[in-house]
Amino acid sequence: MLTDEYETIVYDLDGTLVRLRVDWDQARADTALALRERGIDADGQTLWKLLERGTDEGFAAVVERELAAHERDGARTSTLLDAASALPHDVPTGVCSLNCEDACRLALETHDLAAHVGAVVGRDTVSSKKPDPEPLLRTVDLLSGSPSEALFIGDSERDEITADRAGVAFQYVEDYLDARAD
Repeated sequence: MLTDEYETIVYDLDGTLVRLRVDWDQARADTALALRERGIDADGQTLWKLLERGTDEGFAAVVERELAAHERDGARTSTLLDAASALPHDVPTGVCSLNCEDACRLALETHDLAAHVGAVVGRDTVSSKKPDPEPLLRTVDLLSGSPSEALFIGDSERDEITADRAGVAFQYVEDYLDARAD
């Protein structure tokens, strides 16, 4: 199995281990409303653009509060995905996600996976977000691993770029599941 080649395994969360049930359009609408109430123009901008702007322009806490509330709700009602059946691993295992850390932990607890995951790094755990390598490197570090001996399993190009920038091997979750089936 591919994971046997690595000393540390890190998963993305949403779309990889679980599927958060988040109405992203509603999350964006609620965030935009909270910003408009504070005199900040949010028209025509994606939720992720608002998150970036919030960091740059000083209203990150408002965006984070609204977004995290939706993610926590979505974590409580999330569905377990096939890759989760690989847990536990014989090596330290973590989660590195663009979702807030609290939602990650709630999803792991909801599906009885928390005991199999030694480190969780969400978008609000460190000062940068994927595809910056910092969150993934922090996850590997918390697991006492080495980037050159770690594997990151994810579902997006952002995850692949993050792994590349961190010097960590990467595998798309679909390929990972195919390799496990062989």
